[in-house]
Amino acid sequence: MANGKTVSESHLLRTLLNLWPYMWPAGRADLRMRVVWASVYLLISKFVLLLVPYFFKWSTDALNGRMDLAGTVPPLLAGAIALVIAYNVTRLIQLGLNQLRDALFASVGQHAVRQLAYRTFVHMHELSLRFHLERKTGGLSRIIERGTKGIETIVRFTILNSVPTVIEFLLTAAIFWWGYGFSYLAVTAFTVWAYIWFTIRASDWRIAIRRSMNDSDTDANTKAIDSLLNFETVKYFGNEEMEAKRFDKSMERYEKAATDVWTSLGWLNFGQGVIFGIGTTIMLVLSALAVQRGEQTVGDFVFVNSMLLQLAAPLNFIGFVYREIRQGLTDIEQMFDLLEVEAEVVDAPDAAELRIGQGAISFKDVHFAYDPARPILKGISFEVPAGKTVAVVGPSGAGKSTLSRLLYRFYDIQSGTITVDGQDIRSVTQKSLRSVIGMVPQDTVLFNDTVAYNIRYGRTSASDGEVYAAAEVAQIAHFIEMLPEGFETKVGERGLKLSGGEKQRVAIARTILKAPPILILDEATSALDTTTEREIQTALDVVSKNRTTLVIAHRLSTVIGADEIIVLKSGEIAERGTHAALLEMNGLYASMWNRQREATQAEEHLKQVRENDDMGVVTRLAPAN
Repeated sequence: MANGKTVSESHLLRTLLNLWPYMWPAGRADLRMRVVWASVYLLISKFVLLLVPYFFKWSTDALNGRMDLAGTVPPLLAGAIALVIAYNVTRLIQLGLNQLRDALFASVGQHAVRQLAYRTFVHMHELSLRFHLERKTGGLSRIIERGTKGIETIVRFTILNSVPTVIEFLLTAAIFWWGYGFSYLAVTAFTVWAYIWFTIRASDWRIAIRRSMNDSDTDANTKAIDSLLNFETVKYFGNEEMEAKRFDKSMERYEKAATDVWTSLGWLNFGQGVIFGIGTTIMLVLSALAVQRGEQTVGDFVFVNSMLLQLAAPLNFIGFVYREIRQGLTDIEQMFDLLEVEAEVVDAPDAAELRIGQGAISFKDVHFAYDPARPILKGISFEVPAGKTVAVVGPSGAGKSTLSRLLYRFYDIQSGTITVDGQDIRSVTQKSLRSVIGMVPQDTVLFNDTVAYNIRYGRTSASDGEVYAAAEVAQIAHFIEMLPEGFETKVGERGLKLSGGEKQRVAIARTILKAPPILILDEATSALDTTTEREIQTALDVVSKNRTTLVIAHRLSTVIGADEIIVLKSGEIAERGTHAALLEMNGLYASMWNRQREATQAEEHLKQVRENDDMGVVTRLAPAN
């Protein structure tokens, strides 16, 4: 228990230290001055606030005829009506100072939210592919959303309320001691101590409940997003009811946790009220007895009550501040945990820009494993000469797609070297490396924006004319012009409004626009039908001409013209050579080729039979002449 508490306090302190740059933003003297002036106005408002009970006391005694105001207040205020007016004016001044403070600090809080959100967004893109494959998008977005909302609350309350409220407690205690004696100070101090102790203990209890609620909320949001992203799959299998039950089960846990949060809040507020009520009762009884003995006036009794009421506000606020800060820290601790995750692949300290020449690629004795217990590549060595096309084929799980991820440096190899124009890709910057490589993947995912935006993503500075020219080369310009809004047509989330072939053509167009010297075709046509594959392959042949091209293929018909074909099996090169040479070997490649050819012939035969059947139906239905 003690160890767990130490870890929690250590985490809390680390989180607060992480927050400091957002509370006092570096390089922004204007925001720092806003913080300073906001703090000054808040302190002034606290001193003005202490005058309010005095004006209330003096006006009460004046109305009661029990006070000689001469020498106590300025002549202008030497009257009950004037004191009543001063009492309300002082309250308005204090209110105005508080609003001025909030207005000054608004930009500081929003700047903090923006900076933290930006830093988190950038960091997410710096993390490795492995991290994103293991995370759930819905849960990740929820963590970021809660964290960015929590930062403003924490920054605002920490800077503008905690220290000034402590000062207000000290001033109130000093006034009671100086004006009414040690017994009033003792009761005030004990009440404040008991109130804060109870608030902290109860709030810590509630934070555990809040964590449970956040976990349930994250889980429910993850399931909802995952289900909606797989909308078609849900429909294919008719599992709407199952998805709804999974979501409702998560929401049931959230419902219970949220109910516990509100119930615990009720107990917290009730306990605070009891503690402060007991302290107030003792103080007012002491003052009432003093009034009966003639030691105090009715104005003193009113003054004590007014001071206690004013003390109640910061006390309630201290409880609120503590709860908000702790709950805010609970909300953002996961975000800071994300920010502390180190990128798996980073640039070397002395990394240089890649000096691209012809774009020759070389893999030399490359060993790689996602998991040390399961090697994927076992000493792979091959070259892709400049301007040539090398294809990599093999059974599923042989390690074909891993090659493209390693060339992009999404992962670092365990041993061996991968070079581009003789430069080890680990010795150059990732940005310069990826800028010279174009990718057409098997599963093209588009942004939920326009067709033009998705094509221009290859080179954001491209003109409309260049976008159109790229679309023409990719053989999709005519299709786009047929759309209701042309190039400004929205493609839907992940490009779901387009067919597989149309998405592939968009991917080809944006790669053309990027104009990279190195091209990777990662099973770019394996998910398409035979007819669409042939059309896409024609466009790919145009794109890959005179470029260093690495083709990762499932359908062997797409790599017949490759300068060299490498056959992988279980992470090792089983065969290599041209298409004709590999067929002569009558090995693994020939076996794969024969199976695929038979499957293609069967598919074409079935298609021909269906077309003949359709023609027969049309003939039978045609009217006789």
